[in-house]
Amino acid sequence: MSSVIKHISKSGEFIRKDSIFRNWITSDGSSGFKAEAGRYHLYVSLACPWAHRTLIVRHLKGLEDVISVNVVDLLLTEKGWHFSDEHPNNTLDTVNGCKYLKDVYRKANPDYDGAITVPVLWDKQKNTLVNNESSEIIRMLNSEFNSFCQTDEQRKLDLYPENLRDEINELNSWIYPNINNGVYRCGFARSQQAYDDAVIKLFDHLDKVEIILSKQRYLTGNQFTEADVRLFTTLVRFDWVYHGHFKCNKKMLKEYPNIWAYAREIYQMKDIAGTVDKDHIRKHYHESHTSINPFRILPVGADLDFLQPHRRENIGK
Repeated sequence: MSSVIKHISKSGEFIRKDSIFRNWITSDGSSGFKAEAGRYHLYVSLACPWAHRTLIVRHLKGLEDVISVNVVDLLLTEKGWHFSDEHPNNTLDTVNGCKYLKDVYRKANPDYDGAITVPVLWDKQKNTLVNNESSEIIRMLNSEFNSFCQTDEQRKLDLYPENLRDEINELNSWIYPNINNGVYRCGFARSQQAYDDAVIKLFDHLDKVEIILSKQRYLTGNQFTEADVRLFTTLVRFDWVYHGHFKCNKKMLKEYPNIWAYAREIYQMKDIAGTVDKDHIRKHYHESHTSINPFRILPVGADLDFLQPHRRENIGK
């Protein structure tokens, strides 16, 4: 997630730029970046759904003591992401001692002038940025650090199994542009046409997800995969932020019985709730996006009980 004003097309459509740093960590080190305990560091925002993916997979794979984390301040200012200890659960930069995340990027490449985004995967040994593409980071955490997982269960957990890869890739191919990024295309649209196009596609594809989840427990069937992780980080923010702040207000998430129960199940799964910071999520969006909310008024928000029983154990059986 980064500043968005520069990413608006002439037609008023929000265009997300591709990530730049795309190196890969491998278990055997053949890529030049060997998976090792204590070598790598994540820079994240607790508000950002892309960074949230990496925190969930790091947790599910039991890598909390293997890959360290710093959390940027919840407020994204005109100067970009910064480090502070002014809000609960923020941290200072304990690896590079930087004030701004842009300075971390420029340690890796002094000439870098691209988007400053989270998450960032940093190599403390080579003192450089490895990767800033969340979809690739979660696959590295899923497969390349198995020697360092805390338990056999975590080691055996495969969120991108070979037999489901085609299906996962197909799901990602329409969930990402229409739902994950679709909410941003609604919120940052600068023309009615751009908004109308985005919001129609968003709810058409939420309807598609609702149908899938009426027949099976997870997106690919009975196995929890990265496709579910990637969707969940958008769903958990939907009623708190996207419904009102981004004008995704045709329906609330809790009006989709299957999606809402599915989101609750994942929230309750293996302490994934511990990766969700409601205050960071709500305050970041409403206080950072002054083009949408110029007075930084924090709305009261919906009452959501993510701990309500989900009763999805027998779906699809």
